[in-house]
Amino acid sequence: MEPEKLSKTSTTRYLYEYLEDLSRAGVQDFYVGGARGGRTGQNGMKKQNRQNAPNAQNVATAQAGRNEAPTARPEALKTPSVKVAASVSTSDAPFRVFEPTGDSNAPEFADRTERLRVISAEVARCARCAELASSRTQTVFGSGNPTSELVFVGEGPGADEDAQGLPFVGRSGKLLTDMIEKGMGVPRDSVFICNVVRCRPPQNRNPHPDEAAACRPFLDATLDVVRPKFICCLGSIAAKNLLGVDVPIGRLRGKVHDYRGMKVICTYHPAYLLRNPPAKKDAWADLQLLMREMGLPTPTK
Repeated sequence: MEPEKLSKTSTTRYLYEYLEDLSRAGVQDFYVGGARGGRTGQNGMKKQNRQNAPNAQNVATAQAGRNEAPTARPEALKTPSVKVAASVSTSDAPFRVFEPTGDSNAPEFADRTERLRVISAEVARCARCAELASSRTQTVFGSGNPTSELVFVGEGPGADEDAQGLPFVGRSGKLLTDMIEKGMGVPRDSVFICNVVRCRPPQNRNPHPDEAAACRPFLDATLDVVRPKFICCLGSIAAKNLLGVDVPIGRLRGKVHDYRGMKVICTYHPAYLLRNPPAKKDAWADLQLLMREMGLPTPTK
């Protein structure tokens, strides 16, 4: 479903009202646009999060009051409000606003950026999955170009992503960057990258089906804003959840799937490729298929 078009005024107002709620509640450390807010910085995030925990109810109360008034939100996020248990803090994650990459002069760049920032604010305060919300350092919304024709979808953040608030920044992220830049010949900043779930599952376990389902509105809303022509699913969890199938990744590879008019290519997750280097040749074949569909030159290796 196409989300409602949000005006710049309403989007910006909603975002900064949320920041004001954090400030009134006494939250002293959050991230805005990748820069530090407050006093502690990234090295002190976990300590400050514990200090912020008693203020969680104040944040939830302030937000609940605002939610009673009509507010323009993406259609996909019109779900019932989730009451946060006393043991789960809505401010467990430092608040990091989505910062775009790409051509800022492109049509709809500014509008899509602000709409993604609204969704990232919703993600940052989400506590639908009590275990994930209580164990995370911060949520990991996504990164990249809001007007990109290509979106990469992974399964969920790992330890490095949880620490930095950005997707695919560890060893898997370096390999993904090589796949995009060295393999496909395009800058990583020109694509958009996100995950099925936006919180790190403990011990990097696979997301549970109910966690993926709870986070699905955020994925749908993100895709509704970016409106890519192509999606590359990284690994079986991303592919199964996006396409709604229960088929091994080996059977999903090598084909062009359709999801709401978007062409979907499935390949192995970079973490799997790090554990199984021989599979890189298969992943390269998948990238070549993707490039042919996108009309990009496909050099042989």
